[in-house]
This record gives sequence, structure tokens and C-alpha cells, in this order.
Amino acid sequence: MEQRRFTGNNHWYHETQSSLPAQRAPLMPEAATVEDRFLLGLAQQLEGELNTILQERQPILLASRDLYQLLFPAELTTTLTHTLTLYDRLSVALTVAQVTGVQRLCNHYAARLNPLPGPDSSRESNHRLTQITEYARQLASQPTLIDAVSVQRLDEVGLSAPDIISLGQIVGFVSYQARVVAGIHAMLALPVRWMPGVTIPPDACSETLLAGSQWHPALPPLELRYAAPDQLEALTFCQPLSELQDAAWLFAHDGKVLYGWGRLLDTLKTARSHSASRLAAAVTSRINGSASCFVRYTADSDLFTALHEGVEQALKAADSQQQVLIALAAQLTRSPERVNAAHIQPLKDAGLSSGQVFD
Repeated sequence: MEQRRFTGNNHWYHETQSSLPAQRAPLMPEAATVEDRFLLGLAQQLEGELNTILQERQPILLASRDLYQLLFPAELTTTLTHTLTLYDRLSVALTVAQVTGVQRLCNHYAARLNPLPGPDSSRESNHRLTQITEYARQLASQPTLIDAVSVQRLDEVGLSAPDIISLGQIVGFVSYQARVVAGIHAMLALPVRWMPGVTIPPDACSETLLAGSQWHPALPPLELRYAAPDQLEALTFCQPLSELQDAAWLFAHDGKVLYGWGRLLDTLKTARSHSASRLAAAVTSRINGSASCFVRYTADSDLFTALHEGVEQALKAADSQQQVLIALAAQLTRSPERVNAAHIQPLKDAGLSSGQVFD
């Protein structure tokens, strides 16, 4: 990638790599110091029923905030096996925020990234950050494009297996954060801002969702003989969770973050047990092309065959309540920045409570 420098602005665009001492402040510097770094100030705007809903789901929000702190601490020391710097992590987070188009996230991660010193201006550093950014963008927008070649490119620029796993966890967390923020934004009926002309990636092909297909890691899982106490503790807690049974030893390269994911999934257990939430999860996994998740959430669904063919086919086969659920889940997955109050109201008209909509 061609080197680009802009006087006095080190982070006008997050792939820019200059090391000039003078930096212009981001457009919204206060976004970096917001107290709630998961909802990014939205909780302060809630009142009445929505505030009650949020209070009832405090365990979920606390687990989400704790996971944020693990992924994006105030300070970070790299090691030989964990080489992603705080700059790398926030740069990836900003990339994902830009992919989702949620302005509140873009403001926050840009403001946090701004004061950090970037990598040196060598060709190697430039190539490394380019590969990290491209991988994050693909994983956030079209995850089925990620293959062994994509992983190999990261290996070639010096990323270790724990680095690549952390990279995927950051992409997953910010994608999750974006949908929660966009959903609450819509429930508050706040105005939507989005860039016109943005092309929404197509849904994954049905061939990627063959029923019964087994998931196999492309990276070596942690070996028991090398596991530290915190990694063993995380494995003990997380392996019983159905979502982490297969991947726990892979995520265990970072035991603290694995434990954070386990806590979050455990607090979501009740919300995920509802049929409406399971249908929403099935739609998301269908769009993203996640075969193992799709089978898990549609195993007992009468919409399995139709949804396997595509979201539009499922809409035709669904009843009226399922239709509005599928429509919102698809919109929130494909283009969260465009979700607004008009997408929420049909669910309430179909008989869902505000709590069910939030879940």
C-alpha cells in the first residue's frame, strides 16, 4: 500500500502510518472518555420502560463491559506470542466499526486511536497493518471469504496463532457491540445516519451450510502441557457451554478473554432460550455462512429448509410474527447502521414486548 502522510493529522485515515509528533484532535475527542465504553453513552438517554429493561439485563451489560476492558485495556504490554499492540487492536476495532457504519462506534474508536503512536514507517510495518486491516474487514463483512490463504498471509507478516485468534475475537466483539448499539438506537427512535451508495455484501451461499458439517480449526489449539492456571480455569468454566465446546481450546490461547466470552454467553443463556432469539440467531448465521451455528439454532425449526435456501425463501414460508423477526434480524446483520424505529414497530405490532425486542 502506498505510504500516505498528512501534516498534523496522524490518523485522518486509520491505515495511515506516519509518526509526526503534532496531531490534530479527532472530531469528537470526548468519545474516547465516555464512561460506559460498551453502550457509549446510550444508557444515559434511556428512561421509562427502556431503562427498566436495561436494569434487568445488567449482568449481560457488565459482562460486555468487562470483555471490552480485556480486549482494549488502557495499557498493553506485548510478548513474543501476543504481538498485537493497543494501536493494532484499536485500528482493527475502527475498521470493524466502519464496516458496520455505526457512527457512535466510529467516533469512539477513532478518538481512542488518535493519541497512540503508530508503527514505524517501514515497508514491513506497512504491509503488516495492511494485511491485518484487510483480514478484519473481510471477517466483519463476508466471513466466508476467510480461508487458509487468509490465515497464511497473517502468518507471513509475523502474527502468531494467539494473535490471529485475538484478531478474530476483536472483530466478533465490535460486531456484537455495533448491533446492540444500533438496536438500542432504533428503540430510542433516534435519527439514523448512513452513507448512501454503500454496497451491502451478498449473503453466504447455501452450499456453505451443509447440515451436519463439522467445524475444524485452521490454527493449532492450546496444548494441555503448556496451559497456564488462568487458561485451565477458563477452560473448566467455558467447555460446558455449547457455543464453546469445540472452540474452547483454541480461544484458550488468551485465557482471560476466553473467560470473558464464557461469562457473556452464560448471562445470555435466558435470552437465547426464547424461540424469537433463536430464530434471529439462525438468520444471522445463515447470512454469515456459519454452518455450525446455523445447525445449532435451526435443528428443531420448521423453517430449516426454507432458511437454508435463503432469507427471502424463509420470509415466504414464515408466519406473520416470524416474518417481522426475520426481517429485523436480517437488517441488523446486513446493515445495522440503517436500522431505525420503523424496523422495530412491526415487532411490537406482532405482539412482542420491548424486552423481547431488546433480546
